[in-house]
Amino acid sequence: QVQLVESGGGLVQAGGSLRLSCVASGGIVTIMGWYRQAPGKQRDVVAAITRSGSANYADSVKGRFTITRDNAKNTVYLQMNSLKPEDTAVYYCNADIVKYTDLRSNNYWGQGTQVTVDS
Repeated sequence: QVQLVESGGGLVQAGGSLRLSCVASGGIVTIMGWYRQAPGKQRDVVAAITRSGSANYADSVKGRFTITRDNAKNTVYLQMNSLKPEDTAVYYCNADIVKYTDLRSNNYWGQGTQVTVDS
């Protein structure tokens, strides 16, 4: 069974830092990424990283957020620095995973973790 389990959200003051983690299980992970959704807004990509480590970021987080991954642990991290109130959202892990059971690739979502930045 494929699962994405996120952790690391919480409440932080503006200018502070948080680190999100997402562990995947049940298959081989290719692309992993983080999305976020604020109340009343659509879900947008924050950052994504390939298996080889090539990363891309939304313009709004460039220079403040860093996405990394540990392929041996099937884990992706999002280090968030210099947080702003507008970063407040539910953050979702997303991954393309090739299942061990049938070697088919599908896209999966985690359950989401709340990040709140207090001004």
